[in-house]
Amino acid sequence: MGMKPVLVNIENLVLKGFRYEDRHAIAAALQDELARLLAAPETAARLANLGQVPRLSVDTFRIEAHPQPRQIGVATGRAIGQGLLK
Repeated sequence: MGMKPVLVNIENLVLKGFRYEDRHAIAAALQDELARLLAAPETAARLANLGQVPRLSVDTFRIEAHPQPRQIGVATGRAIGQGLLK
């Protein structure tokens, strides 16, 4: 039996406190990290059991001082992944 596709739709990504110029790099890194996490078989199985998740709250997470945009996106993606696996 094949795996079902997973569709993630983020309607709004609000980035407060970050440079406007970094928004695309942050979003791209977030997308890459979510794709990586959601491709893992254990995550896919968990999502199949969850079904549709209309809203997801994530725990607070820390980002080092003066991060690169990619680090911000990756950390955000990981926080979302952890929120899905709770």
